[in-house]
Amino acid sequence: MLDPALIDNPRIDQQRLVFASQSRYFELATPRAQRYIYYVVQQLEARDMPQELALLPFIESAYNPKALSSAQAAGLWQFIPSTGRNFSLRQDWWYDGRRDVTASTQAALDYLSLLHNYFDGDWLLALAAYNCGEGCVGRAVKRNESLGLPTDYWNLQLPRETMNYVPKLLALAQIIDSPTSYGTHLPELANEPYFAEVTVDQQIDLYKVAELADIPTEELLKLNPAFNQRVTAPQGEYQLLIPIDQAEQFTEALAQLPNDERLNYQAYKVRSGDTLSQIAHRYQLTVGVIRETNDINGTLLHIGQVLMLPQLSDGPVELPTPAQALASNSALSYRIKPGDSLWSIARAHGTTVNYIKRYNELSDNVLSVGSTLMLPGGSNSSNSDNRSVTYTVQSGDSLSTIAARFNVKIEKIRSWNKLDRYLQPGQQLTLFVP
Repeated sequence: MLDPALIDNPRIDQQRLVFASQSRYFELATPRAQRYIYYVVQQLEARDMPQELALLPFIESAYNPKALSSAQAAGLWQFIPSTGRNFSLRQDWWYDGRRDVTASTQAALDYLSLLHNYFDGDWLLALAAYNCGEGCVGRAVKRNESLGLPTDYWNLQLPRETMNYVPKLLALAQIIDSPTSYGTHLPELANEPYFAEVTVDQQIDLYKVAELADIPTEELLKLNPAFNQRVTAPQGEYQLLIPIDQAEQFTEALAQLPNDERLNYQAYKVRSGDTLSQIAHRYQLTVGVIRETNDINGTLLHIGQVLMLPQLSDGPVELPTPAQALASNSALSYRIKPGDSLWSIARAHGTTVNYIKRYNELSDNVLSVGSTLMLPGGSNSSNSDNRSVTYTVQSGDSLSTIAARFNVKIEKIRSWNKLDRYLQPGQQLTLFVP
């Protein structure tokens, strides 16, 4: 077993001094650890592994499950992507198992157990290998063997970080075991479970989970940081972590929640010509909802960008046929001009290329100058007698200066481009100039 109190080395003394000089370290890390450390200790006990290993996330991530290193190591246990995959931590657009508190803990303990066995029961070598890899430590051991030198951890030549890594853990264990001996005051950690695991087998909005559990959304997200979006993934079962006092309430409320109130989401990849207003109209949403869901501040989208759209209805809006649109006075006639394309026409009229093609039963994107298209929209908004111009907003521009320059009304510019926020340099506007 591992007994830090019995290990004495100047490198440990040096790391204790470092901790002593960072008094706020414990004040900042302990509240985070409070949520997770009891679970980690229980898992170590169940495997008959040293409880001191529960301190490893202090060293790795300061017990921050959202920690991300410059080498793209993530989570409490700082798995790099490849090692995470080796230990079945799934990583995709929806979910990153490296940040899943329970899944990553199981993976880390599996890895540590493997390393412990690989190095014939030597925990110090196993810890060093957790930091720099078993190959790195194995080569150092063989090098010492070939030179007739001792092969214990303290006599190996390892990367600088690894030379400090194990002493840092041992120093922390010694301080926690006897804080007064080292002049350190430690915040208390409650010796009781903080969360319970609840299985969900259907996609659900995490904000809805927080509502059902009657806890702040921020708290729920801290317990469930593996979800990259604000919803669980569409397929599969997941373990949601709920504060233990609210777990029963959440389980009962979840069982009574109608499926249509789980608020399913779907991924939408932005295509050429898309605008927020078009996407919002198509999926019966508001621009504000899309912005909030995807943390978008402005209006600019990028081709290939993936948006998460809450499905508030049965599906995208179905357009009426041209005959139905004309009968309801909700369509307009547009005469095609030189330079027009389906994309420019769609952008100018707040619709999409697919809408126009369906409306007019077009099989391709070829347009004939002088022919007429039926477009969704009001009959009073036709711009068929005006010339379409694309204008790039310059620094210092305002709607009033642009309107004056092109002899159009500010309201028209807003309507043509579905504007509801300030202009940004580089933004492109479509204008119908007399």
